[in-house]
Amino acid sequence: MDTQTSDEKAKLDWCSFEAAKFACLNYHYSKSVPAGKLVKIGVWEHGAFKGCILFGRGANNNLGKPYGLSQAECSELVRIALRDHATPVSRLVRIAISMLKKQSPGLKLIVSYADEAHQHLGGIYQAGNWLYTGHTASESAIDPKTGQVKHIRSLISKYGSIAGFKRVKDAPKHRYLMPLDAHTRSTVISLSREYPKRVIGAVVAQPDSIRQTTVQIRS
Repeated sequence: MDTQTSDEKAKLDWCSFEAAKFACLNYHYSKSVPAGKLVKIGVWEHGAFKGCILFGRGANNNLGKPYGLSQAECSELVRIALRDHATPVSRLVRIAISMLKKQSPGLKLIVSYADEAHQHLGGIYQAGNWLYTGHTASESAIDPKTGQVKHIRSLISKYGSIAGFKRVKDAPKHRYLMPLDAHTRSTVISLSREYPKRVIGAVVAQPDSIRQTTVQIRS
């Protein structure tokens, strides 16, 4: 199964774990692959692999609970890992969501986060008309083997316990919601707030001008 943007310059299709891993390690600032089962969608332009868009459950085992949804009804957009490309990111995400909905017809809501620690406000989500619901902050810990800061749930999943691990407070993240049906939208619309903006005098990045440059790979 695949789909194309209207200008036919970009194609989105399911990709392998190896391709998704390469994109995450080379094109995403976290340099990591999300844990757990993933829906992996690759992006190509003119036949060249440009990266991937990944959906999963994230680190939260109760992702849908605040919205009255089960885990099967809620998903997280866990990675947008892209190298230089021409197609607007918001359009690529919209197509990826369409593919996800066809694959998982029972899905009702997608959640995603913009990491303020990396100067991300969520311009991609704003361009795609996602609902902004404010900040979220949680506690993480340092992985003793890698020295990386990881979400506590991820470390518990990996080690079974985090007793003795050094804990740190995460920087706030901006939370965005994409309801996939009218009923879900009516349920969460009351949570919506005004989109965050950069302070006056700061450089404002256009929503779809976010680019990361690395080497190229074909899948």
